[in-house]
Amino acid sequence: MGNVQNKRNMVKGKRFATRVLPFFAPLFFATLTAPSKTVEARGNVATHINVEAEAKLHALKVSNFQMNLLEIYEEAGLEKQGMAFEVFDKAMIGYLNLRNAGLLSDKQLLSVVDFDKPSTEKRFWLIDLKNREVLENTYVSHGKNSGGTKAKNFSNTDDSNMSSLGFYVTGETYIGRHGLSLKLDGMDEKFNSNARLRDIVMHGADYVSEDFINQNGWLGRSEGCPALPMGLHQEVINQVQDRTVLFLHASGHEYDSRFLNQKMAMEAFYNNENII
Repeated sequence: MGNVQNKRNMVKGKRFATRVLPFFAPLFFATLTAPSKTVEARGNVATHINVEAEAKLHALKVSNFQMNLLEIYEEAGLEKQGMAFEVFDKAMIGYLNLRNAGLLSDKQLLSVVDFDKPSTEKRFWLIDLKNREVLENTYVSHGKNSGGTKAKNFSNTDDSNMSSLGFYVTGETYIGRHGLSLKLDGMDEKFNSNARLRDIVMHGADYVSEDFINQNGWLGRSEGCPALPMGLHQEVINQVQDRTVLFLHASGHEYDSRFLNQKMAMEAFYNNENII
């Protein structure tokens, strides 16, 4: 794996260099050939060039960062399995910031739920970022008061019976009324920080199945928990337990998170070669 990682780092560097040089060469030569002016005028020109250069450098870093995420997205086959790149992009930014903050274990796993999709579609993904593959793609429930076939309403309030958006870090397992279950810690104040208080956990449920969909035309709903198909839930829980990321996404709900800071995620990505 060391050789594979070194090759990936070399690819990152080459991509970045090939994007930077075409932009900075004209600036460099323009500076050398600029006509003589007053000291103040030359200072203004230099300041303008520096600002322009910094802006282009930032744009190039963002572009290179996005290209690397797109590479992971494509290698994992996520588009073929129904995940939008915009969702993966947000999930990865959160993952990088959470890991850089020391909140995650060494497991390079990312779980994502896209509530933009109806419950009759497979909208849960478990991704192995190290090997760039999808380990599971299956059905997942939303809260009974979040909506019918599609989740439209979300809450962080106890007894709301709604799902809560945002980033979670997985905790410890326990045996409850649904069998093996997994505690979740909500990382986003105002959006999911009451997960422990509300007993929002990952568990299995008989109402999360294709049979239930075929019989009723919709997937069964929970009290706000991301419930998975019974039986499969054990395998997923055993893999993701103990400080991995779960991201519950839905667009158009004014959701925001301090972990969606792209600049910080980029710094973590460039400065820590082992982060992915």
